[in-house]
Amino acid sequence: MPALEDDARAKVNLTLRVVGRRVDGYHDLESVVAFADCADRLTLDAGCELALTTTGPRAEECGDSADNLVIKAARLLGERVENLQFGRFALDKQLPVAAGIGGGSADAAAALRLLARANNLAIDDPRLIEVALLTGADVPVCLESQACVMTGVGDSLTPLHLPRLPCVMVNPRVPVATKDVFKELGLKNGELRVGFSDVLKAPKWPAAGASIDDWIKVLHAGVNDLEAPALKIEPVIGEVLSALREAEGTRLARMSGSGATCFAIFADDADAQRAAASIQLAHPLWWVHAGALS
Repeated sequence: MPALEDDARAKVNLTLRVVGRRVDGYHDLESVVAFADCADRLTLDAGCELALTTTGPRAEECGDSADNLVIKAARLLGERVENLQFGRFALDKQLPVAAGIGGGSADAAAALRLLARANNLAIDDPRLIEVALLTGADVPVCLESQACVMTGVGDSLTPLHLPRLPCVMVNPRVPVATKDVFKELGLKNGELRVGFSDVLKAPKWPAAGASIDDWIKVLHAGVNDLEAPALKIEPVIGEVLSALREAEGTRLARMSGSGATCFAIFADDADAQRAAASIQLAHPLWWVHAGALS
């Protein structure tokens, strides 16, 4: 079988509300999720012993391959699918690590998609979905890699018709651990962060065919509840947000996930490209990407 390939696209949380913390310690979230046009690249040489090699500009940031989510997801699937055909994975790591854009989760999701293709499994196979959730909270949404509203602990996904949104993504090359941000948020087990009536209110997202302006208006009413605690851990996030908000043509700027990556949405690609060039010139050590979300 020839080698199989797939892109692990970066995930961006356009909004992220922490509803509360469940009695089991997991956090219930409500998030509008989009996917960027920047990605890691994963290749599977099927029929070999399970292994992972990592190359690319961010390879050294990945740590021990034995702890990588790609290997974890593959092993979990092997426990559920009899005679699962494994193989050698090769990861071209382009995305920043511990950056709030689901890089590791996207890699794991790509691994599951590749294993599904190699073993003739449907992408909606319950075993695949179960493994995605067990691997990490962001893996189910990355398995789909489609714009959606993600709720619960990442297990409930409602598709959205999102227009193409020109954007700039910036990471100051400072890793931020998700667990540290949630610890700083400080919710106790069983504690709600929003009122019960707010939980019952379902936001009305624009319908198919809505314009960028329509979406910007609705997204402005949203928040990222993890932004404030992340800023306490890494104040440089504030510098990133300021750079994006001061860029000419910015319509909305916010942090993604638990940080430190932040994004800005623009009306057109030209504005996004100019903003990215300006920010990169002023901050040559930052990771800057101009592209689009969808």
